[in-house]
Amino acid sequence: MAFEEGPMSSIRMVSVRSVALVLCSVAGFAGRALAQSASLPYDHMHLAAPDPAQAVQWYQKYFGGQPLPAEGTDRLMIGKTRFVFMKAQGAQPSAGSSIDHVGFSVTDLDAKMKQFAADRVKVVTAMQDPPGLFKLAFIEDPWGVKIEVVQDPETPGFHHIHLRAPNPDEALAWYLDKFGGERAKLKNRIDGVKYGDVWLLVQRGDATPSQGHAIDHLGWRTPNLGGTVTDLKGKGAKFTVEPREVTIGTTKVQVSFVEGPSVTRIEVLQR
Repeated sequence: MAFEEGPMSSIRMVSVRSVALVLCSVAGFAGRALAQSASLPYDHMHLAAPDPAQAVQWYQKYFGGQPLPAEGTDRLMIGKTRFVFMKAQGAQPSAGSSIDHVGFSVTDLDAKMKQFAADRVKVVTAMQDPPGLFKLAFIEDPWGVKIEVVQDPETPGFHHIHLRAPNPDEALAWYLDKFGGERAKLKNRIDGVKYGDVWLLVQRGDATPSQGHAIDHLGWRTPNLGGTVTDLKGKGAKFTVEPREVTIGTTKVQVSFVEGPSVTRIEVLQR
C-alpha cells in the first residue's frame, strides 16, 4: 500500500521509524542479556599440599573462609570460591607457571604484614603503594603458592587470579570466548576479565604448564556440562578429560578438563 503525500504521511513515516528504533533497541538488549547469561560462574581453585587439612587451617587463619565438612576436610569456601587442596608431595612453586599466583584483598595490609612477620610467613616482595592502584605485597604459602596480598576496598576477600602467557590479549580473549565474563580494567589500568567479584588477569611472559605446580588448575561451573562441552568443542577447545562422574562427600558431580592458553589446566564441572 502506498502512503499519500502530505503532513499525515510524514507523521506515519516518523512513527514507523520510531517503532523500528524501539525494536532494534529491544533486540540489542536481548542480545546483550543472552551473551551475559552465557557467562559461567567461577567455581574453585585447586591447590596442592602434603596435608590438605593443615592447608585449610592456614588459609582460614590469614584469609578467612568457611570449611565445607559435607564435602570433606580438604576445602573451604572463601567468598563464593572453593579452595580445594589435593594431597601431593613435592609440587613445584606456582611462580613462573601458567597460573602464577592468586590475590587476596585485606582491610589493613600494614596490620596483615605485621601478622605475617610475627608468624614467619615467607615474604617474597615487601609492601608497596603504587600511585593510582593500591597497597600490595607478595608472600608464599608453606607449599609454594605465590600470593599477592592487596588492600583494595572495592573487592575484599578473594581478589584475583594472575596468569602468565606470551600474549596477554590473546589469552584474555580466549577466556572471554570460552567462559564469558566481563572485559574490564582493574583501577582503569590493568586489563582483565571479571567473573563476579574475581578478576582474571594475565601478565606477559613465558610459562610452564600448571599441572604439577602448587596451583594445579582453575575451575568453572556450568548448569549443563553436556551442553557446555559441546559448545566449547565447537569453539575449538581441547579436552584432556571427557565428562565423567565423581563423588564429593555424598554429592555426585560431573567433571571434565580442558586445556587453556600456555597449557593451563582447567576443570569444567556441574555440581
